Amino acid sequence: MTRPFDTVVVIGVGLIGGSLAAALRALPEPPRVVGVDADERTRALARDGGIVHEAVGPAEADAALMAAELVVLATPVAAAAEWLARLGELGYEGVVTDVASTKAGITADAHRLLGHDATFIGGHPMAGSERSGIEAADPELFRGAYYVLCTSEATPVDAYSRMHQLVTSIGARAIAIAPDAHDRAVAAISHAPHVAASALTNLAAERAGDGENVLRLAAGGFKDMTRIAAGSPDLWAGICLDNRDAVIAALGDLSSQLDGFAKLLESGDRLGLRAWLDRAAQVRRALPAQWVPASSQLRELTVAMSDRPGAVGAITQAAARAGCNVEDIEIDHVTEDTAFLRLVLTDEGDVDALVSRLRDDGFDVTLTPLDPEAQA
Repeated sequence: MTRPFDTVVVIGVGLIGGSLAAALRALPEPPRVVGVDADERTRALARDGGIVHEAVGPAEADAALMAAELVVLATPVAAAAEWLARLGELGYEGVVTDVASTKAGITADAHRLLGHDATFIGGHPMAGSERSGIEAADPELFRGAYYVLCTSEATPVDAYSRMHQLVTSIGARAIAIAPDAHDRAVAAISHAPHVAASALTNLAAERAGDGENVLRLAAGGFKDMTRIAAGSPDLWAGICLDNRDAVIAALGDLSSQLDGFAKLLESGDRLGLRAWLDRAAQVRRALPAQWVPASSQLRELTVAMSDRPGAVGAITQAAARAGCNVEDIEIDHVTEDTAFLRLVLTDEGDVDALVSRLRDDGFDVTLTPLDPEAQA
């Protein structure tokens, strides 16, 4: 399989941008990777450490941008908007993605600031570290992690297919989710937990300030739960503000959970307490340590498509709503206006619901086992 992009520019070579650049350079057939960063030391470390082929400052970046097939914005959202405007002014015609942990705002910025010839596909690798900077860059950071790709009605099928191939080539699991749905989800599973970890840490610090040796008594459980509180305050303040409404709603739901537990305590309801804790324990134990698809259960979903606006977004988001993960995706063009979209689905989710939904939406769908003998 040919590489999806021959030249990739990564703007912001910190933990995520540097890890992505390093992962791409480590591929058997790597693209040419150019790093853009305002910090001279970061550029030197990225170049000398073999993370990028070339490193340039923002002022010298125009030529590299216009030569790239893919531009990755690995910057805070506010800075990403400035780069989107710059790409629009340059008349950039390739694919643009980002790695921010909120998607609705930057997707709106991209549609407003990029020209019609460029394609924006929002991205969010669900991976990270309490460490930051180019020194923490790790080419294995994304292996086994979910990597969200946000599609829309304007997303060309070819561009999504190339992004899916790039994401899976570095060992991540690509999943398509609409921007608004993504922001609601990460508020509950990422942003609110960071606030909760910080709150627990602040509580322990206040108790220690009362003269108790609380922090000296902190054991493994406390350290595990509060590890993420060591993240960058500037970064997390920005993330929470970018996703303000969804984070506030998630914190309200978290408060309701804690209030419910407190009421069970007040009433001395041992059975209720046990049921509350047992539900959480069962959900937590059900989380896989590492997901490996069952190859014997892989299925191929073939969708006949015409040149229909929003087709790729409708199909991939229907898969996400049905809990189905797309292991591979390719397009077979029949004519200039028609094609077959072939998706290899894993053994997750409700495939029957997905097929039904797509047919209700007017798609001609065929589902077959990828390996008929294994499922005979």
